[in-house]
Amino acid sequence: MSTLFIADLHLSEQEPAITAGFLRFLREDAIHAESLYILGDFFDYWIGDDDPNPLHTKIAQALNELKQQGIPCYFIHGNRDFLLGSRFARESGLILLPQEEVLELHGKRILILHGDTLCTDDINYQQYRKRVHTSWIQRLFLLLPLFIRLKIAAKMRAGSHYANRQKSASIMDVNQEAVIEHFKKYQADWIIHGHTHRPAIHDIQIGDKTVHRGVLGAWHEQGSMFKVTEAAIELISFPF
Repeated sequence: MSTLFIADLHLSEQEPAITAGFLRFLREDAIHAESLYILGDFFDYWIGDDDPNPLHTKIAQALNELKQQGIPCYFIHGNRDFLLGSRFARESGLILLPQEEVLELHGKRILILHGDTLCTDDINYQQYRKRVHTSWIQRLFLLLPLFIRLKIAAKMRAGSHYANRQKSASIMDVNQEAVIEHFKKYQADWIIHGHTHRPAIHDIQIGDKTVHRGVLGAWHEQGSMFKVTEAAIELISFPF
């Protein structure tokens, strides 16, 4: 049996091909897995579990069908969907995880996370992240009328796109020292994450041990997953 990991689908009503690709992935790949892990930015934005977006209902139903087949689906919040909460988790059957989780799979310790906390060179982003993860700010935002939250989310996405165009590629990638610190902290053999949209497997030497950092690709024109089995850990891309 396999364990599957995906991230950065950025599901939205504006990208129906990605939604169709994900639903196909559930039917043809996830259905044969032991479990599925979604490592953040599952949705392009999330303004609250009370948003009546029909896409959310469709996705919740599909995930629930997977759960009914005995395949659990776990979720780590990303920088776009960090407000996804317990109501949607109940409706979809998602199991919410903390921002960093260690799995023991086939004799390997695998640390999973979204990946944005590894990008410590992007100081402006890390300051923004700290603000929006403040509990009272989140509570205040969720008390706002839905139409105001939609406007705020649209403005923040536009600001993020503009800011990212002004930054160098290296600043928006992970910091190697932060990566090594995480390997040491969790005594991990592997780290699997998303966020940077740079799919690859990186071999890292720490002392006399070789460890591996696996980066998931974003679902822009094709899907991306890590497939973990007893035989191998594979980064796989596939058409929608």
